[in-house]
Amino acid sequence: AGLSGQMPRIVACGTRRNAYDNFKTAHSKNTKDSVAILLVDSEDPIRTEDPWRHLKERKHDSWERPDGATNEQCHLMVQAMESWFLADKKALGEFYGQGFQESALPANPQIEDISKEDVRSGLNQATRQTTKGPYKKGSHSFDILAKLDPAKVQEASPHAKRFIETLMKSK
Repeated sequence: AGLSGQMPRIVACGTRRNAYDNFKTAHSKNTKDSVAILLVDSEDPIRTEDPWRHLKERKHDSWERPDGATNEQCHLMVQAMESWFLADKKALGEFYGQGFQESALPANPQIEDISKEDVRSGLNQATRQTTKGPYKKGSHSFDILAKLDPAKVQEASPHAKRFIETLMKSK
């Protein structure tokens, strides 16, 4: 995505609750040279410009913004990380290879409007006959992310663009 030099340290935390709890701990230790950023699935359509408000109002989260945390420290993958895969179907097909059925993926170019259920269902259908087998979040997700064209993802997802721009500013 154009990042070079000192790269951000990425910590995959497992559950979204673990990510939030780990963010709060890291945020409490922020320094002028190190700032924690939370990146989680929105899980639902976003109806506000304030990502913390979305997480507070989402009944399954009800997360409070930690004292001193800014909106620039909170980023949402809309509605799920896998939505980003739809921005670069070519890379997705190259990852899975023979048997990949691109036509099974949601066709809506507004990837942030596609429900996480439709994204995951489409991925499962598109990948079920590949040698790698059906999509597996833990096994395949980070390898797929590494292959995506960041420009395509940013073009298709305003929230991804916001996230990359934040990382670029913090270099």
